[in-house]
Amino acid sequence: MRPQGANGYERQFVYVYGAVSPVPGQLDWKICREMNTERMNEFLEQVSNAHPDEFLIIVLDGASSHKSQDLRIPENIRLHPLPSYSPELNPQEHVWDELREKEFPNRVFDSLDGVLAQLLTGLPRLAANPTGLRSLTAWPWVVSLNLNGHWN
Repeated sequence: MRPQGANGYERQFVYVYGAVSPVPGQLDWKICREMNTERMNEFLEQVSNAHPDEFLIIVLDGASSHKSQDLRIPENIRLHPLPSYSPELNPQEHVWDELREKEFPNRVFDSLDGVLAQLLTGLPRLAANPTGLRSLTAWPWVVSLNLNGHWN
């Protein structure tokens, strides 16, 4: 006979949407309790409003909220999906690595509130360091791109 007992594990999640502009070293971010099409729409609108006079190409991975037919893509944004299984091509992934390394090394939190507090400290710190963001993301092939063409 097997003894029965409660599992004791309860998972909670928090998500961070992020977009880095490698050459100027700018970071836009949004913390959400869920990752879905509506939160992605809010983030795209946030980024568009933060850069109203710029044309932005956002490189995306294959998350379902990035591919939804219900996305509302602002006029000044184009989405460019990465090939499958190629996160190393996305400069934003290096920002996430830096955030984990600098803000969450060997940390254990009693609650999700502690994680949120650390994110609310670490993300502005990253965003306030354009030189650091450039060194993480402005790879030679990114900098050398000629993006003066017309996108449909």
